[in-house]
Amino acid sequence: MSAAMMDLAKTPDVLRAERTQRIRDAMALKQPDRVPLMMSISYMLADMGGISKQELLENPEKNQELLEKAALEFRPDSIHGPMPGDPTPHLILGDRMTTWPGHGVSPDTQYQFVESEFMKEEEYDAFLDDPTDWVIRTYLPRAFKALEPFAQMPPLNQFISGSYFLGNLGGFVSGALGDAFRTLAKALQAVADQNELMMKNLRRMEALGFGESVIGGATITAPFDMMSDALRGMRGILLDILRQPEKLLAAQEKIARYELEFAINTCRAMGVPKAFIPLHRGSDGFMSIKHFETFYWPQLKGMLETLVDNGITPVVFYEGCWDQRLEHLAQLPKAKTVGYFQASDIFRVKEILGDTMCIIGGMPNSLLAAGPVEAIRAHTKRLCEVVGKNGGFIMSTAVGEMAGSNPEFVKVWADATREYGTY
Repeated sequence: MSAAMMDLAKTPDVLRAERTQRIRDAMALKQPDRVPLMMSISYMLADMGGISKQELLENPEKNQELLEKAALEFRPDSIHGPMPGDPTPHLILGDRMTTWPGHGVSPDTQYQFVESEFMKEEEYDAFLDDPTDWVIRTYLPRAFKALEPFAQMPPLNQFISGSYFLGNLGGFVSGALGDAFRTLAKALQAVADQNELMMKNLRRMEALGFGESVIGGATITAPFDMMSDALRGMRGILLDILRQPEKLLAAQEKIARYELEFAINTCRAMGVPKAFIPLHRGSDGFMSIKHFETFYWPQLKGMLETLVDNGITPVVFYEGCWDQRLEHLAQLPKAKTVGYFQASDIFRVKEILGDTMCIIGGMPNSLLAAGPVEAIRAHTKRLCEVVGKNGGFIMSTAVGEMAGSNPEFVKVWADATREYGTY
């Protein structure tokens, strides 16, 4: 009897337990019963439902129904929809860092990150002197339209006077600043509502036999990426490397500390000991090895090691090509991190890192869009036999997004993974 037929005869509780164990074994560099399959199905759900990407994000019930339908049709071990999802909090605050389907772009255009230089080159000293004050009174007014009045706040260090300062709080609740606080409270309530719905949807997926997600827990990124993405922008940070490297390194040190505190506390509060870490600018084409070894790798390595020391598994998305950095990644604690590779040679990744970390990826998105069936099956077979050898491999697409994929080809891929991935 095939693996597919055997699965159909099992209860949701049994399937959930098997899928969870399969994923955990692979992440720990053990050999599971078969290669786990992860689907970052994302905006493909809109294609399957015949709706726009905007409706998919803004109709959570429809989103969940389509996710459940896809899960039952393709039967992966882990599946998730669009990340990020419902844009309501971003829209409430007037987030200037993102555009969303129907908001800044067409209803059928995917979420986009809009990079800006929110931190000026001369502001390093202010950031390093008091990061919290700078973020609240300078950064937030620039990054979020609704929080522009935060620039009117007095220095936050005035709160050190305790009860003496209470007489000055009237300005925090009146006028434009008061409106900004009330808008922020509205956005926070939207986040709380989303978290409550997420927990309900997790229970719905569990009832169908789907449990632990590969990508879960806290989300952070490398200190260099945080500086580049959210604060200085690509142009700004490239200039900083040359003009003020010491200040850039000092800022990264502070950011690493804040990100680690957030990740550790979040993972403990959620009871999910995993941190998803998408990386953007450490890849081969962005910076030289010399700069990588000064401005990127020491900070990233230290962050990953600290997470591991705190019992948290970093699930790292190595965006772009990291072929020239694989030997560096081999320095990481063995069987303690997970690497999701986008454009690296997945077979070379296995050769160099197969004894170091669980590997995710391998299936070109183009094959799932255009086929043919024979090529999909042949590539799946090779991935299972080579990258999946002795375990430590989770089958997935090379890009964490499956929009444009042909459902028939996705079904072929899923069936072939179960067929060729059985140990």
